Amino acid sequence: MQISPGKKIYFLSDFHLGAPSHAESLLREKRVVKFLDQIKNDAAFIFIVGDLFDFWFEYKNVVPKGFVRILGKLAELTDNGVEVRFFVGNHDMWMRDYFEKELNIPVYYEPREFIFNEKIFLIGHGDGLGPGDHKYKFLKRVFRNKLMQRFFGMLHPSWGIGMANYFSRKSRAATGQGDEHFLGEEKEWLIIYAREVLRQRKIDYFIFGHRHLPIDFKLNEESVYVNLGDWIKSNTYAVFDGKNLELKYHQQ
Repeated sequence: MQISPGKKIYFLSDFHLGAPSHAESLLREKRVVKFLDQIKNDAAFIFIVGDLFDFWFEYKNVVPKGFVRILGKLAELTDNGVEVRFFVGNHDMWMRDYFEKELNIPVYYEPREFIFNEKIFLIGHGDGLGPGDHKYKFLKRVFRNKLMQRFFGMLHPSWGIGMANYFSRKSRAATGQGDEHFLGEEKEWLIIYAREVLRQRKIDYFIFGHRHLPIDFKLNEESVYVNLGDWIKSNTYAVFDGKNLELKYHQQ
């Protein structure tokens, strides 16, 4: 796909709306909505690369309460011709078809390649990639299992969402301060994953979230790994202007 002159592609991730409290989440949601409003005129594509919500589960006839501002803004964007794409993260992996039917936003469950202006992008949330973390990879397979999702859907939303929010908080507590420091290229699992991919095919830009740490790392002369950070602390995003990709900090 060719991006028209003057148009850009934006990449954002890890808003974690709903955490850690309603008041703090609401401030963050308003900040994200304001940013989306600022970029709507020059955005050709907007990629939301996972963990928009701290928890999301679509029952057959119920979606979680709240988030009307972000959902309304996304609907406005797509209604006005902005292409929005969503990758599920580890906190909102239980997507069904709400975004696709109500917001006209395609939803992806695994990393996916896109080509813009002859540049190849590999985009995904980033969870479960690379070496190690076998416990999480096992749990991810369990959580993605259709039968397990059906069992969870049998719980009343008050019980199900309450329980899920508890485990979501536990997950953040377990991560602790590890997200705040670069581990070195030999230990950063997404760098290891990207280099494994590059042994098989050419990728210009690897775009991931999940890490909660803004990273712009040159893998070789042609390839770059970018981690988008988050909107809890860093307020970072990436933008591609048709020629170059840049990691930026949003100035409030």
